[in-house]
Amino acid sequence: METPRPEICVGAVVIDGDRLLLIERGRGPAIGQWSVPGGRVEPGESLAAAVEREVLEETGLSVSCGRFVGWVERIGPDHHYVIMDFHAALGPAGDGPAPADAVAGDDAADVAWVPLAEVADHNLVAGLQQFLSEHGVLAG
Repeated sequence: METPRPEICVGAVVIDGDRLLLIERGRGPAIGQWSVPGGRVEPGESLAAAVEREVLEETGLSVSCGRFVGWVERIGPDHHYVIMDFHAALGPAGDGPAPADAVAGDDAADVAWVPLAEVADHNLVAGLQQFLSEHGVLAG
């Protein structure tokens, strides 16, 4: 089998108060595991636009892409993803659905606002808890 070419992907770290937005992957190599919303960058699309589109597609929520958090690489037998994660803020009041209105869509099987102290209790994709801790999103 030929090694796949790297694909640029994005992830969105969306925090509302003391809760982090997580989605359960409904497809792909991490099916059934929880992650931050995100996915592949489309040809000609900026990273910021990809963050905002992916969150909207997977959760129905409008966000504004913020500052860069960090990057990770995920390599498997059938994929090679370079994932650029960004903070993202919920759209201003009256501009899109409220956080409680998040609904799973696209390749997300479920969506949840998870208290930061309980994120590690979920079946997270490999390396997510460590990444979030190293970048100051989670304590410890």
